[in-house]
Amino acid sequence: MKIDPWSSSNILEEDYLRLIEEFGIETIKDLTRERFKDNKFIRRKVIFGHRDLGIIYKAIEEDKPWAVMSGIKPSGPFHLGTMTTALEIVEFQKMGAKAYYGIADIESWEDNGIPYDEAEEFAVDNMADILALGLNPDKAYIWRQSEEPLVKDVCFKVSRLVTQNMLNAIYGEKTFGLYLAALVQVGDILLPQVKEGPQPTVIPVGIDQDPHIRLTRDLTRRYYKEKKEDGQIIQEDFFLPGATYHKLLPGLDGSEKMSKRFPNSYFTFNESLDSIEKKIRGAMTGGRKNKEMQEELGGEPQKCMIYKILMYLFEEDDEKLAQDFEECIKGELLCGEHKRECVEKVLSYVKEHRKRKEKLIDKAREILKIE
Repeated sequence: MKIDPWSSSNILEEDYLRLIEEFGIETIKDLTRERFKDNKFIRRKVIFGHRDLGIIYKAIEEDKPWAVMSGIKPSGPFHLGTMTTALEIVEFQKMGAKAYYGIADIESWEDNGIPYDEAEEFAVDNMADILALGLNPDKAYIWRQSEEPLVKDVCFKVSRLVTQNMLNAIYGEKTFGLYLAALVQVGDILLPQVKEGPQPTVIPVGIDQDPHIRLTRDLTRRYYKEKKEDGQIIQEDFFLPGATYHKLLPGLDGSEKMSKRFPNSYFTFNESLDSIEKKIRGAMTGGRKNKEMQEELGGEPQKCMIYKILMYLFEEDDEKLAQDFEECIKGELLCGEHKRECVEKVLSYVKEHRKRKEKLIDKAREILKIE
């Protein structure tokens, strides 16, 4: 089964188990969940799978350096999907990781046709957003792909091991520019170890980005862990990059994925509060056709986008989430009431986020060296 990191289609619920089995993703067991109980995305089962979290836990136990690496494609303002990954980076940084945050302007050009200079304002806006979410820039390394020679250097080095057939097998048939962007991402993912020496690294991603993880692990294994010099095999000590995988949020309006093609499927953090409220009130729920059926049969919170966005992003209280889930199943919580609560919580969050962000725009420009 191929998954496409540049596609607008969603992964169906029934496909997750197939992906786990086919690509060797580890499920989150109770022991792992207990070890990472301070991470709300793992605790709440938003993150459903991983690669090598055990190595991260060992580094934490032994007080050794480790990193979290991810980034953003500067092609537009923050929305619900990009916020999920950003908050995961912040969660891991709070647990002790040094954060590496890449601005993927090369990929933005190859995938979206956005020139580097036009991507700069999106980059500043995105950077201010993640700072407002809590990223500590003093414990982070932040770069633009187009300005970071190390990631391009890795791209050239590992490309000796890459064939057209290999890329076709992982990604399907794509333009060569996207293949190059994928190899630059290998440089992004390996940057913590190239820059500061071997260390465990975790990359929080949606499952649709796993092709990049698999490509990087394979090339790390072949280039940085086993090299031939003068006919001798020399073992290096780079760690294979690890990852966590969260389920992708479907569209608010019931479409299969949040996409610019479906404006009511998502909202950005820059649009008007009235627009955000309207989209939340129009969101798909797990409710029945009418109040009587809801009270008799109960709702289906596992299908409800109101419950999902609260669980992923806007509700900090685990007990409140559990209560909402139980009351929905029993038919005691009606959709209209739940939407009103959600609107109030989201709008309050967005207002406070914008206040913090406004104070951080200059800091974002300073970090990215953009005038």
